[in-house]
Amino acid sequence: MKPLAAALAFAALPFASLASDTRSLVLEPAGPPKNKHVVLLSGDEEYRSEESLPMLAKILGQRHGFKCTVLFALDPDGVINPDNTRSLADADALDTADVIIMALRWRDYPDDQMKHFVDAYRRGVPIIALRTSTHAFKNSEGRYVDFSKFGKNVLGEDWVDHWGHHNHEATRAVIEPGAESEPLLNGVRDIFGPTDVYEVYPPSDVKILLRGQVLAGMKPDSPAATHSKKRRGDGVEQPVNNPMMPLVWTRLHRNDAGRENKILVSTIGASVDFESEDLRRLIVNGVYWALDLPIPERADVTHVDPFKARYFGSTIHGYRRGMRPADYGLGK
Repeated sequence: MKPLAAALAFAALPFASLASDTRSLVLEPAGPPKNKHVVLLSGDEEYRSEESLPMLAKILGQRHGFKCTVLFALDPDGVINPDNTRSLADADALDTADVIIMALRWRDYPDDQMKHFVDAYRRGVPIIALRTSTHAFKNSEGRYVDFSKFGKNVLGEDWVDHWGHHNHEATRAVIEPGAESEPLLNGVRDIFGPTDVYEVYPPSDVKILLRGQVLAGMKPDSPAATHSKKRRGDGVEQPVNNPMMPLVWTRLHRNDAGRENKILVSTIGASVDFESEDLRRLIVNGVYWALDLPIPERADVTHVDPFKARYFGSTIHGYRRGMRPADYGLGK
């Protein structure tokens, strides 16, 4: 093929083909831009954040005008592999992050990747942490071993235990008394998720917005569970719903560089949980809150592309094999 013809043929290729070897998913905003950059970190072996975060990024970009970059755990060939705990491709995107949304589980990033997260945290970037992000890091060596306690020290809790019976008792969110008028809960009234409630004991300086009601079943109309359970921390037995465990909270945390991070934690947040419209709305509201922007009365969280979540499970269902970041792009 002659050079000119080759160039024209290359130019005619669809964008998805051109982007097939990219190592992250970058979505420019539609409509009036907010001139803010949201960086979403996927990387867990069970709850399919590699699916849910691109979906949220599309909503934030196409419905709300935020630039979004989704980062993934990749194998050397550029294929997404959530089981690869040592990979956060294109971590330098964090250098320009205005907000971080993280859905990580026991990551052990090399120092050169971890540094980008730590630098963003230390300059005071707000953090929205989903589900297993209470135990996001498990650094085995290097300069950032102390970040293995990031959940407890910064977010307000580490991994404790499942409080609901995993894969048998789903979750219904209940608004904390006094939080009904919180702007973060604008348009948020009905959150259900198939994942179970986590056992958590955040410190007294958090503001609890939602508590997790353990359900006696896996459907939205399942009744509240009535059994009791021993707490892992001290062995004390209590009814699972009296009191209910915190599910969503905020915190203002002063970091070791003297900057303040706005923190929003939601221990509900698997890919299937985000079939709940109001859970999607909570996270969109959280981005506005994190950036000190007026929170919409009822944020538009309709899907940009069709979204059917893959059910959670590290072995039975697992992740979609052979996927690359571009495969989760617009129109996909």
